[in-house]
Amino acid sequence: MDLQQRGAAALACSAILTLSACAPIDRSAAPLQARPGALQQCVELVQAFAHPRTQLASAAWVAAGQVKVAGQDVPEHCLVTGRMNERTSAADGQSYAIGFQMRLPKAWNGRFYHQGNGGIDGAVVTATGPVNGGGGATHALMMGFAVLSSDAGHAGALGPFFGLDPQARLDYGYQAVGKLTPMAKSVITTAYGKAPDRSYFGGCSNGGRHTLVAASRYGDDYDGFLAGAPGYNLPKAALANIFGAQRYASVATNPSDIGTGFTAAERQLVSAAVLARCDALDGAADGMVQDVRACQAAFSLDRDVPTCSGARDGSCLSAAQKTAIAPIFSGAVTSTGAPVYSSFPYDTGLGTAGVAFWEFFAPMVLDSGAVGVIFKVPPEPAQGFNGPAFTLGANIDTLAAQINATNATYTESAMSFMTPPAIGSNLQKLKYRGAKVMVYHGVSDTIFSWDDTVHWLDTVRTGNGGGDPSNFARIFPVPGMNHCSGGPSTDQFDMLTPLVNWVEKGIAPDRVVAQARGAGNAAGVNADLPATWSATRSRPLCPYPQVARYNGSGNLEEAASFSCR
Repeated sequence: MDLQQRGAAALACSAILTLSACAPIDRSAAPLQARPGALQQCVELVQAFAHPRTQLASAAWVAAGQVKVAGQDVPEHCLVTGRMNERTSAADGQSYAIGFQMRLPKAWNGRFYHQGNGGIDGAVVTATGPVNGGGGATHALMMGFAVLSSDAGHAGALGPFFGLDPQARLDYGYQAVGKLTPMAKSVITTAYGKAPDRSYFGGCSNGGRHTLVAASRYGDDYDGFLAGAPGYNLPKAALANIFGAQRYASVATNPSDIGTGFTAAERQLVSAAVLARCDALDGAADGMVQDVRACQAAFSLDRDVPTCSGARDGSCLSAAQKTAIAPIFSGAVTSTGAPVYSSFPYDTGLGTAGVAFWEFFAPMVLDSGAVGVIFKVPPEPAQGFNGPAFTLGANIDTLAAQINATNATYTESAMSFMTPPAIGSNLQKLKYRGAKVMVYHGVSDTIFSWDDTVHWLDTVRTGNGGGDPSNFARIFPVPGMNHCSGGPSTDQFDMLTPLVNWVEKGIAPDRVVAQARGAGNAAGVNADLPATWSATRSRPLCPYPQVARYNGSGNLEEAASFSCR
């Protein structure tokens, strides 16, 4: 069966209601590899390009070296900026549009990369297409991809209050991607004289959420998906962070600083206890916990962390602290015990500044606005909204209902417009097309949980009839890494090249080598690295449930001394 016949069979199979009746179609025998092309026009695009409700504001050449990433010169390319769907909202009177930029390399590799951005979007960040959260000189634009970045349909100056506009909510959740994709491919076709041969989608944090949503909603438009720290249950995760803030506040020694409920010294104490209990479970005492599942079974907060008999001094946790903190890790719940979000694994990166940001600042300033104005129905009014007061005074049961609610104005709930629908069945269709999904996630991420990413894979497995989905979807834990980067970890790696090789050459990623960002690293130094590590320590990132285990000999600083087993 040739490629065209397999494609037709895949389309026929995707139309069958009972997908289990379809035999998987293996495209790896003759995958389509992208063909390079040359940029035929740039500044002329402003006049030459036409797409419904789209205006190109500018198109200009950017000389090689004018843009730098990690000290490296970005090659010559064309920068295109524009806006789609300009409108004035009847809900709040504000002006809205989907702002975007595209960077089109002069020497093109024939591929398109849609860059999903983080937070609540609102800014058209530089379209370089990062390939991991930890940074590095490698990125999609440097590799020759045409890259798109957008603000997802609203201006950052609005903060979370764009959530008062129903359409802005939907654009942020998923519709901006659906509108941008055909437009971007049309720009590429006009600029290069041919459409992209292969299309990829990637991002970290909310960008990872965008990626998994695109895999479920727009799987036919992309061939590869690279999701980092994917907050695909973002409304639930934000609510769980509010739950955690209330618990920290209950044991805080300073009412105006919930971080005093779990100080840096105390968080480092817990990290050290996790390391003492779990470090050697992978065969090497090297300051890293590779066997995450075994560690969660082995570690006990109550047993392995001393309980204070007197004043708190950083060498113990009080009984009240353990009572308050343990439910944050076991998973936020309502007053009836119903799960709000996921559990979080105990890991070695809990003592870092990145964790403090997400645990103590974010729920008061970021999650409050997201839940209060963007996710819940009805939203809080803009006038007089106080984020910290909202977080500390919120009723978790009420908010859990409101992120699932709709009304005549807000006709889709946050759990509808923010999350990937029908993960199991939609990714089966993606599999039959030959598309691939790679996910990476820091185990010490305290805003989006690695445990929830495992749950995502379990859902994919269920949709796969209970069978191993590793022929089209793989997830990679990054031990010690915080949210997208940082932590005592090897957080610099290239996930895009192996994804392309998987999609276009049929080479499945059995391991991805990651490196620490120590002194002299072009991408910047990771301040969380232990002083005892080599500045260039490397480790294999292994597809779950495999674990990087020490081979029994060899340099502990080198990935070659470890195998995925």
